Amino acid sequence: MNADKRAAIYARLAQAIPAPTTELEYQSPFELLTAVLLSAQATDVGVNKATRKLFPVANTPAAMLALGIEGLEPYIKTIGLYRSKARHLIETCRLLLERHGGEVPAERAALEALPGVGRKTANVILNTAFGHPTIAVDTHIFRVANRTRLAPGETVREVEDRLVKWTPKAYRMDAHHLLILHGRYVCKARKPLCEACVIADLCEYPARTSQTPAPLPDAAD
Repeated sequence: MNADKRAAIYARLAQAIPAPTTELEYQSPFELLTAVLLSAQATDVGVNKATRKLFPVANTPAAMLALGIEGLEPYIKTIGLYRSKARHLIETCRLLLERHGGEVPAERAALEALPGVGRKTANVILNTAFGHPTIAVDTHIFRVANRTRLAPGETVREVEDRLVKWTPKAYRMDAHHLLILHGRYVCKARKPLCEACVIADLCEYPARTSQTPAPLPDAAD
């Protein structure tokens, strides 16, 4: 895929999704960090249902730390792996207070030093909360990048590096949300909606005419 085609893909996605943003509900960097940590192996809808009850009670590191693990678990028990997530969140709150004055750091190394925060989560926080042109590669983005051949790669990091390298500067800030929303609602895993896709004629997905997904590399993160 050449640079002109990539630019055209982003231009069409930007026109189709004029205000791309996360579907997680948040009002501060700490609320976003909490929601992203809870979203692992869970849906945004499910996370939002939990945080609508949690955030009015505890939406700062100090307030959440005061809840403790046992106090936090009832708010998030509808979310998968809630016990381990509760432990990570409470420890994260402690470290935010001890190391960062209760603020979410805007540096990758400091973010990745927090429990449960890997490169993907750090990229989401840096991009969405702090306006850095990072691209977090989740399952949807990994699939779209490989399927369309926008930035094919065998690993999540390989796809991320190629997206960062090949995405036109004008779209780098929004690329994460453009691609994730396109993957979530159009370029679906089991049956991509190629007939409704605004980039169908630019896509290099070999199986798009048959609607049978081609095998993709493992997106384990």
